[in-house]
Amino acid sequence: MLLWLLLAAMTGLAAFTLLWPLARIAAVAPAPAPDDAAFYRAALADIDHDRARGLIGEREADAARTEAARRLLRSEAESHPVVTGVSSLRRRKTAAVIALIVVPALALPAYLAAGSPQLPDQPLAARKAVDPSAISVAEAVARIEAHLARNPDDGAGYDMLAPVYLRMGRAADAARAYSAALRLNGETPERLAGLGEALVTGAEGVVTAEAQDLFTRASAAGFNPRAGFYLALAREQDGDREGAAQAFEKLIAASPADAPWLPAAREKLAALRGTPAGGEAVAALPESERDAAIRGMVARLAERLATNGGSVDEWSRLIRSHMALGEKEKAAQALGDARKALGADATQPLDALSRELRL
Repeated sequence: MLLWLLLAAMTGLAAFTLLWPLARIAAVAPAPAPDDAAFYRAALADIDHDRARGLIGEREADAARTEAARRLLRSEAESHPVVTGVSSLRRRKTAAVIALIVVPALALPAYLAAGSPQLPDQPLAARKAVDPSAISVAEAVARIEAHLARNPDDGAGYDMLAPVYLRMGRAADAARAYSAALRLNGETPERLAGLGEALVTGAEGVVTAEAQDLFTRASAAGFNPRAGFYLALAREQDGDREGAAQAFEKLIAASPADAPWLPAAREKLAALRGTPAGGEAVAALPESERDAAIRGMVARLAERLATNGGSVDEWSRLIRSHMALGEKEKAAQALGDARKALGADATQPLDALSRELRL
């Protein structure tokens, strides 16, 4: 009931505001001096003349024109005063009827149809709250960064931010965040391996001595797949292909069947062994038949991807297989085809593969 009383009072106030000016008898304003309008027109011409001669700037000229035009319009309006007569009185009565009857008659049904008077009010805090699922990654990162700027000793914030930086390709920021998390929260295999991966990413895929030390420390407490992968990669980069292959085999054997790192580990092992991934049975063939079988598998994979497309893992497998066969030009061609087929979504993994294989 209180709501309806408030609405009625507001409607009455609005009507009063509209009717008050209409109830007044308009006075006939004395006409201004006959030279006022001519004076302001001359002022406008003088402003344009001064601007053309460069005596004033464009901004000052615009401001002067606006003021002179405003005064000219007021002068013109005052030179034609409004005289209230019978027709004017009739218009006021018509406006009063519209304000008092027609407007409320239209507003009330519209409010009943579209309004929701039964809903409770929503506090300011609730209106300002944002659904976390609607926040973009960049916005979430900005919020955490702002929090850490105010609370630089919050190790949990660095733990949260470091892997996000790494996924965004911000290797230097990820390395700093992992370093801060290690300093504030202490060593764990995940933090050590995360910092190592950030260093490898920053070094364009090269497992540096510092990163290798971090991976070794991460593996000291037990199996760590990320550390194991990069330690195997370090062996390959050091020229120990057999040791790298054995390390990848150990990683694959110790991993769950649905582990997300398995496809990459299998591709690396296949490249080291000289067989396409999934072609272990080919290794049992006589040497005279093995090369032809491998090339046939690679050709079929290339044909299928060219015809039907495929995932980034399948394109990576084809590129690595060409490299294992010594076909660097075909590997580079396959890399270009993969970029065209997969678009911007695969830019980061394909760039990493290109740096790794030096394509």
